[in-house]
Amino acid sequence: MGSGSLIQGKHRYRLRFAERFQRWINRRIPPSRSVTLNQRRIFIFPSAAGLFFMFCLLVMLLTAINFQNNLSYALTFLLATLFIVATLHTYANLSGLTIQAVRAAAAFPGQRTEFELLISKGRQRRHYALHCAWPDSSDALVNLTDQESARVVLHMPVGERGWYKPGRLLLESTYPLGLLRCWTWLDLDLHALVYPRPLPTPELPGTASQDDDGAALLLPGSDDFYALREYRQGDPMRQIHWKGLAKGQGLHSKEHTAYAQRSAWLDWEQFAGLPTEQRLSHLCFWALDFHKKQEEFGLQLPALVIAPGTGDKHLDAVLRALALYGKEPASA
Repeated sequence: MGSGSLIQGKHRYRLRFAERFQRWINRRIPPSRSVTLNQRRIFIFPSAAGLFFMFCLLVMLLTAINFQNNLSYALTFLLATLFIVATLHTYANLSGLTIQAVRAAAAFPGQRTEFELLISKGRQRRHYALHCAWPDSSDALVNLTDQESARVVLHMPVGERGWYKPGRLLLESTYPLGLLRCWTWLDLDLHALVYPRPLPTPELPGTASQDDDGAALLLPGSDDFYALREYRQGDPMRQIHWKGLAKGQGLHSKEHTAYAQRSAWLDWEQFAGLPTEQRLSHLCFWALDFHKKQEEFGLQLPALVIAPGTGDKHLDAVLRALALYGKEPASA
């Protein structure tokens, strides 16, 4: 019981420390699409080689004091000066850099997606051996010499459906001597969209293409008149039935409809009784299947309708709707 309580106490202490550190770094380096590095956002500390170097300097100083040797004093202070100069150069190698989030490619669960960054110089200074990576991503080594900026692409496996946030980016350098490590942790407010995992079914039940008359849906912007309804605040002016208002019939809005002839509809209710994620996975599979066959299809979700269409943009709109169903916005 005593050892178990001790382990639990250590675990709670580590969690509290991690939470406090996260709050502190969020205040110091808040999320942003673009960050310019300055003294507040840069950390510097001796590396393992630097700590050993400092230990050697201490031994040399004690030896010089013991033997009262002027050459030993001179060599010790010369190397100490070298360490101080290296500190300034290591800090300057990161200072002034601007790191900007460019894009994050969409992917399916388990795939590796791309995160693209832009690293730019802020002054007429060269920057060498800049190492950047997220905790679970590939890494990159960047040198900014003659060019003003460099694009960096990092790959990372994504998780569940929705918005995937990679966390804080580590940018570090030990240039020029490797005696000091200079680094920063950046939250670039960059999110990758993760689609549902495609899950095949033997057949798609009840598509509109099986109906010779097609399927009719109320779609904004269609030219085919359908019916009149009571005016609701926010209705476009062009939808108001002005003639009826002039005749004293009250304020009404016109509804229009579109007929999806020979189009397949991916409907939420086609997979009634299944869990939410399984429904979305089935709909995702059939959306990809129709796109591959270049067949026209539409999507019906609760409170969302996407008219039938084809092409890459249409597929992206459908997959995005499936990916974000029931999810909060990325900015939340």
